[in-house]
Amino acid sequence: MQIIKYPKKEDWSDVLKRPMLDAKFLERTVANILQDVKAHGDAALKHCSRHFDKVELDDFLVSEAEFAVAEARVSAELKEAINVAKANIEKFHRAQTEKPEVIETCEGVFCWRKSVAIERVGLYVPAGTAPLFSTVLMLAVPAKIAGCREIVVCTPPGTDGKINDATLYAARLCGATKVFKIGGAQAVGALAYGTETVPRVDKIFGPGNQFVTEAKQQISKFGVAIDMPAGPSEVAVLADETCVPAFVAADLLSQAEHGADSQVLLITTDENVIAETLGEIELQLADLPRREIAAASLKNSKAILVENLDAAIELTNEYAAEHLIIAAKSADEIAERITNAGSVFIGNYSCEAAGDYASGTNHTLPTNGYARSCSGVSLDSFVKKITFQKLTAAGISNLGRTIELMAEAENLQAHKNAVSVRLKSLQGNLTAGERV
Repeated sequence: MQIIKYPKKEDWSDVLKRPMLDAKFLERTVANILQDVKAHGDAALKHCSRHFDKVELDDFLVSEAEFAVAEARVSAELKEAINVAKANIEKFHRAQTEKPEVIETCEGVFCWRKSVAIERVGLYVPAGTAPLFSTVLMLAVPAKIAGCREIVVCTPPGTDGKINDATLYAARLCGATKVFKIGGAQAVGALAYGTETVPRVDKIFGPGNQFVTEAKQQISKFGVAIDMPAGPSEVAVLADETCVPAFVAADLLSQAEHGADSQVLLITTDENVIAETLGEIELQLADLPRREIAAASLKNSKAILVENLDAAIELTNEYAAEHLIIAAKSADEIAERITNAGSVFIGNYSCEAAGDYASGTNHTLPTNGYARSCSGVSLDSFVKKITFQKLTAAGISNLGRTIELMAEAENLQAHKNAVSVRLKSLQGNLTAGERV
């Protein structure tokens, strides 16, 4: 990790830069993949599987037999862990359900809003260097609670042409209607445009690498909704002298092992915290099976020493991390001052891994600074809000003149007439030409 001491505020934007592929290369490559999928459907998907996943596939759809084999292979202990996580995620997201409340804005005018499920959703589950079956839970559980009719999962196959057993078990458990062995930007294209075998969906969810994120952003320009930009994983830890350096190191490594393009950040007011944490990172890194990936990520990562707590909080909000851990004295009070973060973990025992798997909150979160303006996935992500209104005769009588005056001021005579014809009808003054 690069150590940066007391950076000047005018240098913060440079200090906080994320690792990025060349933008033009990324855009062009993804655009070509999407165009190929749109034009050639399954043939393009098969080509991408050969080229990117190094596997020949005749059929992308997971069969019932494959689900059965996968379920048999998953241990009872792992099934129980998945079931516990699902129950917690379900409990947290079900509590987000809203009941329509009818508001009488003035006498005889009733307005309300109702949540209606998005009918067809596509869930992208990463599996490039690790099978992230936990993402199935995070996406399929709220989709099912919302009432989505079609829940389509796409996830990359291994070189053996199969999908991880736990991923298939979780998909069946959580109510996925179809699962396809497709990954990368081509999976996003298949869900956006539809192919001979993959159904077109209305909204696409899920994290992924920079190619997947770029694909989501490109297809969002052409009528397919996405949850948010959710690319390579990241974590920031705001720590002071009360932190446990071994915990901080473990949390930083837990995100660094996601991928070489991930980034982790340590922001602290105490120089000793940096030295002790880096020492712990070195010790823990040596024992990690994915140490090469984590080590590559650490090259993109930084430990930043700041003057005081106020500067630490301001710098943290400027970064707008996907995950933020507050390992500091008065962590609860500090959390109240956080305005930009995907998900916040408060105190020394609140490891980010809890949110990744089983605490109940969603781990599909905005990255790359999008936490300044975007929320993570929630039950709301899987519904659209439709407003309703009902005006009685008394309602149009009470509100009619207000509408007429405003419409007339905007020179929209037909708008005014839509009210006037009703008011005249109520007054018995409708002429023959005005009758319907």
